[in-house]
Amino acid sequence: MSARLSKIAVVTGAGSGIGRAVALTLAEAGWSVAVAGRRAEPLAETAAAAGAGADVFPVRADVSDPDDVNALFAAVRERHGRLDLLFNNAGTFGPAGVPLEDIGYEAWRSVVDVNLTGSFLCAQAAFRQMKAQDPQGGRIINNGSISAHVPRPNSVAYTATKHAMTGLTKSLSLDGRPYRIACGQIDIGNAATEMTERMQTGILQANGQLAVEPVMDAADVARTVLHMAELPLEANVQFATVMATAMPFIGRG
Repeated sequence: MSARLSKIAVVTGAGSGIGRAVALTLAEAGWSVAVAGRRAEPLAETAAAAGAGADVFPVRADVSDPDDVNALFAAVRERHGRLDLLFNNAGTFGPAGVPLEDIGYEAWRSVVDVNLTGSFLCAQAAFRQMKAQDPQGGRIINNGSISAHVPRPNSVAYTATKHAMTGLTKSLSLDGRPYRIACGQIDIGNAATEMTERMQTGILQANGQLAVEPVMDAADVARTVLHMAELPLEANVQFATVMATAMPFIGRG
């Protein structure tokens, strides 16, 4: 088996959108990919889309559940014996358009549980595996967001967790140095997915107006993740921003 074919990845939130695009791009490049998510049917669709020759296997897992996360990484370890990449992608925006003062505790908690706690749990499990395996090391790529830099109106839970993702990325990078564990973050703006459909019909801007925003193909994100993933462990893309060129980011607000 070639070195390329021996590379093993876990992609969370892989049943749709960016997660599916990244999983398919990795598989096309010869990676074996465990696709994880809360619903089995979309994961099976991702695996089927990769084609019969690809090694893409679905594992149903809720990243906010420690037992599910442990079972996910145990399944990968049993199947392949090692892990080369975690793409920490699973996330939720939470209640759209709800003013800060009206967000309920459960709504806030659900976003934090998936976006932040889920990313931590998966990173922790990946870190343990990468530290213990021989040869030692691997790479973790966290999916941040344009919101890791600037918020949208009425997005406090999502924005807070994406800022926290940057802290997670930096801590993983530092703590992983002795073990050849590289960690980077990709901050994405307006990839065309189910989450961004409303941008094409009009979304609230900082000045209170509604505006249609341009989007980009999720495949453009996936190619960037592949580039980050296939660097030697001696090199790392610490932070990358990939966005629709004309979206309101530079100068937003």
